[in-house]
Amino acid sequence: MSADSPPAPVQAPVDRSGYLYWVFKVLLTLPMTLYFRPRVEGIEHVPARGPVILASNHVSYLDWLILPLVVRWRRISFLAKHDYFIEPGLRGRWKRYFFTATGQVPVVRGGASAGDAALNTAVGLLRDGRVVGIFPEGTRTRDGRLYRGRTGLARIAAASGAPVIPCATIGVFELAPPGAKFPRPGRVTVKFAPPMRWGTEEPDRELLRKRTDELITVIQSLSGQEYAGVDAQLPGRES
Repeated sequence: MSADSPPAPVQAPVDRSGYLYWVFKVLLTLPMTLYFRPRVEGIEHVPARGPVILASNHVSYLDWLILPLVVRWRRISFLAKHDYFIEPGLRGRWKRYFFTATGQVPVVRGGASAGDAALNTAVGLLRDGRVVGIFPEGTRTRDGRLYRGRTGLARIAAASGAPVIPCATIGVFELAPPGAKFPRPGRVTVKFAPPMRWGTEEPDRELLRKRTDELITVIQSLSGQEYAGVDAQLPGRES
């Protein structure tokens, strides 16, 4: 490594107990239910036990709260931006504590090899029988459209053998659009589709793309969003 090379990303630890997740669950379930009056369809597709990947559209920061609100009996470990775990200062320490204590998984952006440690962590959680939540677009939409999926989720599914349950939040973008500090009250809908099972054979790049596109098609059928057809993380887009 040359003197000018950037340091290798460090994989932040994952607190598998997730004690803070359940604390927030107890404290927020009633007020959030009254505030957002969630309507849920297809929740029977989420198994009561065993590994599963929840693959959702990502329209707002509220998605991190709405999905756990309606999946009441299981803890969801989301893949979160690695930046949340390394921000300096007091605010950074609080973010690192919050995301670690709620069992979230840091993901390093910038290519498949950079994120291998995080993907391996996600696979480990699934092999432990956990629920892992992934936003296949890679970041929040800024205009309400559904963007092209990234293939990391398909890699995790192949490595773990876990079923993938497509899901979508509806009405959340309107209540908490980009730039909104506080969400407006209103009704949200969350829909779940039957699981997609892809097996454990090692897929090539073409198969990973095919599976990812199929997944995004199902998510679009649930959400009714316009499909943008491009990567949400194109240069110049705010994440």
